[in-house]
Amino acid sequence: MALKYSILDLATIVKGDDINKTFQKSVKSAQHAEQLGFTRYWFSEHHNFPNVASASTSVLIGHIASQTTTLRVGSGGIMLPNHSTLSVAEQFGTLDGLFPGRIDLGLGRAPGTDMLTATALRGNNFNPNYNFEFHIKELQKYLSNENAEAKVRAIPGEGADVPLYILGSSTDSAFLAAKLGLPYAFAAHFAPSQLEVALEIYREHFQPSEFLDEPYVMICINIIAADSVDEAHYLSTSHFQAFVNILTDQRQPLLPPDETELAGISDEVALHLNRMAAKTFVGDKETLKEKLTKFRKDYKPDEIIVSGNIFDFDKKQRSYEIASEVIKSL
Repeated sequence: MALKYSILDLATIVKGDDINKTFQKSVKSAQHAEQLGFTRYWFSEHHNFPNVASASTSVLIGHIASQTTTLRVGSGGIMLPNHSTLSVAEQFGTLDGLFPGRIDLGLGRAPGTDMLTATALRGNNFNPNYNFEFHIKELQKYLSNENAEAKVRAIPGEGADVPLYILGSSTDSAFLAAKLGLPYAFAAHFAPSQLEVALEIYREHFQPSEFLDEPYVMICINIIAADSVDEAHYLSTSHFQAFVNILTDQRQPLLPPDETELAGISDEVALHLNRMAAKTFVGDKETLKEKLTKFRKDYKPDEIIVSGNIFDFDKKQRSYEIASEVIKSL
């Protein structure tokens, strides 16, 4: 079966851009992705990040869906502890009503921010012992036709055609996705260390459900592609600097390659950077085909989700072109 390929967009703010320009670029990227045959275009919920503009994820999903025609658009993901399940059902039911059959709802349990900001988001609803499984099932109830006789109903939302996906970077999420019989998307683009064991757990413990007959594995990786290896490595410095900024809590808009400072990082930061970047693939078409052929053989994904920070917008679109060509050829 052909390997599907999709995009994760954080609506990354690059140096010199404002929020409006950032969103304009996401629209153009999504339209380009649609032309290139990408399956879906996802946004991830983040808060209090000076370099990420995807905080109001469902609003952004609606805008992108309105500017495309066939591309699936969704969340990779909505951080469920930040919201009531009823409000999520209503938001995504509304999106499904506007764009039938094109909306995905990926769910995560992390806050998508620091704990101080998470507390501000959740207010009196903050719960350090959040029961992710319970709230997923509650969300499924609101989205089901079986809830029609309940006192509390999601309208829009009830009966919506919005498939759920479990996102994660740990064995806990793998067990849960398997138990619920839902597709599993692993965040190897920033936390790849448990990828192999998580996929083994998901596949071994998967229980068929009304939603899925067999395991469906999606792996998010970073791909920085260019027409030459040297150019790809040059472009990748912005991406690696963004990782370093996270590790050192020096967050700022994405920097151009000429303004990155990777040579002077400490050994400790370099160690963590290498771990974070273990599933970051940099190169030209030939190099990437070799690397991704091995990646597909090793992990057997059903779908690859492409992420990666590139400062120059046109170069980023070219990277998507090369990535799509390579993945289609695997």
